[in-house]
Amino acid sequence: MAMHGKKYRSVAEKVKNDANYSVADAVTFLQENPTANFDETIEMAFRMGVDPSKSDQAIRSTVALPHGTGKDVRVIVFATGDAATAAREAGAAEVGFEDLIKKVLDGWIDFDAAVATPDAMKEVRKAARILGPRGLMPNPKTGTVTDDTAAAVNQLKAGRVEFRMDRNGNIMVPFGKRSFTVEALAENAKALVDAIHGARPASAKGTYIKRCTISSTMGPGLRVSLKEISE
Repeated sequence: MAMHGKKYRSVAEKVKNDANYSVADAVTFLQENPTANFDETIEMAFRMGVDPSKSDQAIRSTVALPHGTGKDVRVIVFATGDAATAAREAGAAEVGFEDLIKKVLDGWIDFDAAVATPDAMKEVRKAARILGPRGLMPNPKTGTVTDDTAAAVNQLKAGRVEFRMDRNGNIMVPFGKRSFTVEALAENAKALVDAIHGARPASAKGTYIKRCTISSTMGPGLRVSLKEISE
């Protein structure tokens, strides 16, 4: 069983287990109590009140974070012709078709997002077993299957992130870095919460978000007041 380090334990002891923090107070706490020597990613985790076993209650969408994620997003594009040229000019890390698909099939996954043109998807699906489990499979619902590859690359690099509920009913999304201002993190968090409410399945009944916590890469989780993140 993995044990947390001394620094983590000392910070975790300061967390009020029965408290519900505001988003601003939670990120302020994490900024004032760092648990690592690098610029940690700040993440929101949601426990959803839907049935993850029912396909009509699946939750998957994207959100454009107003202040980005603070990460240099590596985007690859499966395309040919003009769409491939546009993707390269937009700053895609890798652009290709059959050669790029083979590279992925051989085990290369050194990227953060993948875009494909509709025409390319028939071949890209061959890599679904590698891309799918990692949340990297291009999907029309998230705007990553498109002929406008330049726009998709620009949006992803600017801070558009995808979120999806896992098989246990949880959603975890990074929304900035510890070095961001409290205001920037709070605005990113609001955009994320609004997007999750916007992705509510029509068949979802009762409490939609049951729990929300904010944590840093190496830090403890702080429970967020549901009143602040409810619609």
